[in-house]
Amino acid sequence: MPSPRDPQAGTPPAEPVSALAPLRGLVFRMLWGTWLVANICMWMNDVAAAWMMTTLATTPIWVALVQTASTLPVFLLGLPSGALADILDRRRYFIATQFWVAAVAVLTCVALLAEVMTPALLLLFTFANGIGLAMRWPVFAAIVPELVPRPQLPAALALNGAAMNASRIVGPLAAGALIASAGTLYVFALNAVLSVLAGFVIMRWRREHRPNPLGREKLFSAMRTGLQFVMHSARLRRVLLRIALFYGHSTALLALLPLVARGLHAGDAGVFTLLLAAMGLGAIFAVLIMPRLRQAYSQDQRVNGGIVVQAAAMALMAWAPNLYIAVPVMFVGGMAWITVANSLSVSAQQALPDWVRARGMSLYQMALMGSGALGAAVWGQVATWSSVGTSLCVAAVSTTLTLFWVGRSSAPRIREENLTPSNELAAPVLADPPATGHVLVTIEYRIDPAQEASFRAVMQDYRRSRLRRGALKWELLHDLGHPGVFTEHILDESWTEHLRRISRMTADDAELRNRARAFHVGETPPVVRRYLVDGTERG
Repeated sequence: MPSPRDPQAGTPPAEPVSALAPLRGLVFRMLWGTWLVANICMWMNDVAAAWMMTTLATTPIWVALVQTASTLPVFLLGLPSGALADILDRRRYFIATQFWVAAVAVLTCVALLAEVMTPALLLLFTFANGIGLAMRWPVFAAIVPELVPRPQLPAALALNGAAMNASRIVGPLAAGALIASAGTLYVFALNAVLSVLAGFVIMRWRREHRPNPLGREKLFSAMRTGLQFVMHSARLRRVLLRIALFYGHSTALLALLPLVARGLHAGDAGVFTLLLAAMGLGAIFAVLIMPRLRQAYSQDQRVNGGIVVQAAAMALMAWAPNLYIAVPVMFVGGMAWITVANSLSVSAQQALPDWVRARGMSLYQMALMGSGALGAAVWGQVATWSSVGTSLCVAAVSTTLTLFWVGRSSAPRIREENLTPSNELAAPVLADPPATGHVLVTIEYRIDPAQEASFRAVMQDYRRSRLRRGALKWELLHDLGHPGVFTEHILDESWTEHLRRISRMTADDAELRNRARAFHVGETPPVVRRYLVDGTERG
């Protein structure tokens, strides 16, 4: 890893937070246990569905479609589920996802008992189960920051990663044991029972939902503002690009691992399971030592170092001669994988204010899953054209070059933002506010013409700030007859959305506002006017 004394890397925290510190909180411990059980159920369901498909159909395409049906809902529903998690009561929404998964499992059991299960029906149930998973992930990601103090957030996210890796080991083993001893039906039945119990556990969480005084956002408007926030947040865009590139490359090892296992001495399903378990255990071990890593290395150093180690693991697995080498390499690769994933997940959380957190994390999930699915296809094709070893080596070299390039080219231009909510700007009050119609806000500045270039630079930052908070359109007009007069135009979807944009102002947005107004040289403050766009009706 890079030297921890690199002055450009930032100052590491003085006191490490224990890896298990978040578990001391009753609510986090309760919901984390629910998350662990939910992920175990997910793996059990996937294994049982894939195995059942082998008994229902003889062609490989049907078996492959099980994985497609499981992951496709993430791409179709990722952003809508994040929007719903931001605008609805997150506790009730989380409970509903658990009962949805339980209902799908019950219907699967009924179809099996009635002996009406077909390949197409199994895919339908798998897709329906995937809907529950797609809806559940963003809401849990948004809940975590409110369960633990901010210093414990990295440890909490690391524990979530440990739960996912532990479930990757426990889920398939439990499903395999049940299938061998009792039958596939009992896997789905157990999933239904566990999901219902998880839902009742979440009910014990006495979270107070605080409705927005402006009412609920409309779904499509919430989706639009979520996308706009990501588009105009350089910090979050960098995180999404890095996680997409990392997963798109690192998935080569997981996608080709069955073939790597077959190439080893006595390679069979047991060898494949052993390699997966080694990777999962490595990830869990990394979570336990993560506080020390965070103390010794900055976030970028952990990401870059993890990328190098994970790439080296891929290259070594390409030519590993036996299990004595392969198992330790997979263990270290699992450590590197969770280190990078945890560091980037923390970066994403820190780049998101609470009002858009679930939407932002749903886009993070979509970038992760989409790049993983695409990467698996790409590196599988490379292996088809050449060999498994060549594909892994090319992926190892490519991931190092591309991710270091992204890190070095974008990091210097991205500044840290203070996302603490600001109450500096009071919301305007109208005696008869319009119920419908776009609202145009104009702000007139009078500046020293000699300061025009500096003013325009600040206003470009302010443009991104306004669009991140939901404005439909922004433009800056320059009066040709008066060189020192500029007028800012901001278009909002409605009066309510105009008030929402004001309420979303952060300390960083307030600081930008003050910087912009510092250029104003008039005797009175900049003139602000609000218009209802002509052609719309008042309520």
